[in-house]
Amino acid sequence: MKKNTKISKKMTLIDHLIELRNRLLVAAISFLILFFLCFIKFTDNNQNLADLVYIFLQQPLANELAKTGGRMIFTALHEGFFTQVKVAFFISFSIAFPIFLIQIWKFVAPGLYENEKKAFFPFLIATPILFLLGAAMVYYIVIPLAWNFFISFQVTSFEGALPIELEPKISEYLSLVMKLIFAFGLCFELPVVLLLLTRTGIITSQDLAEKRKYAILTAFVLAAILTPPDVISQILLAVPIIVLYEFTIILSKIGFKKTN
Repeated sequence: MKKNTKISKKMTLIDHLIELRNRLLVAAISFLILFFLCFIKFTDNNQNLADLVYIFLQQPLANELAKTGGRMIFTALHEGFFTQVKVAFFISFSIAFPIFLIQIWKFVAPGLYENEKKAFFPFLIATPILFLLGAAMVYYIVIPLAWNFFISFQVTSFEGALPIELEPKISEYLSLVMKLIFAFGLCFELPVVLLLLTRTGIITSQDLAEKRKYAILTAFVLAAILTPPDVISQILLAVPIIVLYEFTIILSKIGFKKTN
């Protein structure tokens, strides 16, 4: 009588590369499908998803300009079209990025032990949540304050002088807004990166505490590079980075005690 034996086949390097290619292909196809869906008209006003997100992104400026009156312009024939392409890319990347993370997790997870899966899974959940927190902070807090500051430099007409009025270009405005959203979102990923490094033993909580002064300096340098050239925006980015850094030190100390 023959016994049924289960044959376990180990995957070769080529098999792993093929699986990685297939999973990256899933993420890429998802991105392309989302990108083209952004141009499909589906509202009574003949608007598509890119139009709706554009309206959402320009709303902080519209709220400020409503007080004094204003408009947005484009100066090149192709600028309106490529602006919509930028918005579609922004939407597709934002939605496809979690899909990409899921595919990478599915590729890595089979090679991990159960306790390793439990250790890394919270980082996978925290990544999009922290990114959304950073994006929400810049949209609802930083941008309104910064726009109010810049618009205050408008000058109304008076005797002997011409008025100075703001007429922002849509491409420049949206590029700045999307840059700020990605910058804040990525900076809010700091705890995930540092906790992964401490979890793997590359650095320790003591190392983080000793390098605190360099972290504070780096936070303000990054804020000066990534934000508009006003002190308010720079502080509003630098301070959360410093707070998240200190929060990471506390969490890494707690995690280190538990492992011991």
